[in-house]
Amino acid sequence: MGIRENLLGFLESIPENVQLVAVSKTKPNQAIQEAYDAGQRIFGENKVQDLVNKINDLPKDIKWHFIGHMQTNKVKLIAPFIAMIHAVDSIKLLKEINKHALINNRTIECLLQFHIAKESTKFGLNLEEAKEILNNPVIDTLKNIKIVGVMGMATYTDELLQIKNEFKQLATNFKLLKNDFFKDEITFKEISMGMSGDYKIAIDEGSTMIRIGTNIFGERNY
Repeated sequence: MGIRENLLGFLESIPENVQLVAVSKTKPNQAIQEAYDAGQRIFGENKVQDLVNKINDLPKDIKWHFIGHMQTNKVKLIAPFIAMIHAVDSIKLLKEINKHALINNRTIECLLQFHIAKESTKFGLNLEEAKEILNNPVIDTLKNIKIVGVMGMATYTDELLQIKNEFKQLATNFKLLKNDFFKDEITFKEISMGMSGDYKIAIDEGSTMIRIGTNIFGERNY
């Protein structure tokens, strides 16, 4: 099946309350355009320069999500157009995003990234570190960012129970932060978890946003 058929079949199979981020990293503009023509509007990239190279040649109403590890010195390159940054793991990064969002007269949505996997190579916060960020008085001065939820990546493993428990932990962290810091914030509602290999488990555990690449665009050629 082609990209259109893959995408439409996928959208039919997931609940209406779950947003689909089509992970277009490494894929050519033609493939992204094909998904766009089939109705997809949210696309995810993980390399700043690749994303910057793509935006001018693709429709302007695409909502670009940055899903990779965000370096502070690269924020200025995507701040004029980025809709959401998924992997925020420090107050330093939040301050930098706010700075460039202000320069561009925008508000940028952010997700706090949690380290829920066993692999030490993955980035992210633990619960105490997240609370430390949210308790920092600086947060109240950052008017051009909006923290709208959490994200995390499960361990790459065939152990389904382990994946399930890791997603369950992220959902629990979301609930704790919601209760302690965002009780009256209706915009704090996103749990970004689940990829091509584990999205069904993620949805069962409360995911509101899944990041799917291979199941839409096919295998990647790195």
